[in-house]
Amino acid sequence: MQIRDYILRRLMVLPVLIIGVSIIVFALTRVGGSPIGVYLQTGMTQEEVTELEERFHLDDPLPVQYVYWAGGVLTGELGWSGVAAAPVTDVFLPKLAATMELAISSALVAVVLGVALGTFAGARRNRLPDHLTRVFSISGAAMPLFWFAILLLIVFWVYLGWFPIGRSDPNIYARIDHPTNLYTIDSLLAGDFGAFGDALWHLVLPAATLGYGATAIIARMMRSSLVEELQEDYVDAARAKGLPERLVLRRHARRNALIPTVTVIGLSFGFLLQGSVVAEIIFRWPGLGRWMADSVLRGDQATIMAYVLFTSVLFLVVNLAVDVIYAYLDRRVVLGE
Repeated sequence: MQIRDYILRRLMVLPVLIIGVSIIVFALTRVGGSPIGVYLQTGMTQEEVTELEERFHLDDPLPVQYVYWAGGVLTGELGWSGVAAAPVTDVFLPKLAATMELAISSALVAVVLGVALGTFAGARRNRLPDHLTRVFSISGAAMPLFWFAILLLIVFWVYLGWFPIGRSDPNIYARIDHPTNLYTIDSLLAGDFGAFGDALWHLVLPAATLGYGATAIIARMMRSSLVEELQEDYVDAARAKGLPERLVLRRHARRNALIPTVTVIGLSFGFLLQGSVVAEIIFRWPGLGRWMADSVLRGDQATIMAYVLFTSVLFLVVNLAVDVIYAYLDRRVVLGE
């Protein structure tokens, strides 16, 4: 099987999985009752409530309600957010951009540092760099996210005042257009490097919080995989041919060590989205996490359904991308071995 056929086969399965996820999301949210509450106002009569139920098809059987809801999802009609007092679609996209900007920044930090530290430690097994990386990995995996976020907040914002919280300086943010709602990208498109610096400066604390745990896990996996690969016969053969150690490490051992590490990287991105709820609340980041937390407390079903559906689909897409990269790195997957 060619890698193209492998990708096409995986893409054919993806819509089926998305439909299954949407059914589960719809069923679980309906267990909590009807979402009519976000549309109600003080003093409404029973006739007005009945009219609202008919308008939004909430008096129909659940399968019919699902069909209408799924049709709305496909057309971009995700319902009304009682928390934001606006259509979910209007609020969702800007907040999604803020969350994705934070998650992608954290993922870049985690992947670059994790792979680099893991490679550095694995090539120096049982020496000082390896021991230091091990301590870093264990502390990063064990430390609760909220605790690390509070420590950074107290040290670097309260006492030292080096880094700000929030997403931006309001005055700088307002002076540029936001076609993508990604502050870093929009500032570059506008050619405003002051705004770009402001975007990066506000990203430091939340991105470091989210990226620390993921960096530790990736570094640990990369180190363990590299140590195993360096003991294989093909590495000894490469050394026997007279190749420099850096080439043996870069062209042979590291590529194979990345195979199991890629899976961890993919899973880490999903956990970054989950952890963004804590980081956004603590650092006042205006993303999906804070909005979702408020929606759960107020029972805003339309917002909850949109968020859970999006994150579930994103998990499926990330897993697909991980499997494709895995197949590219290890052709035995494509060949069916």
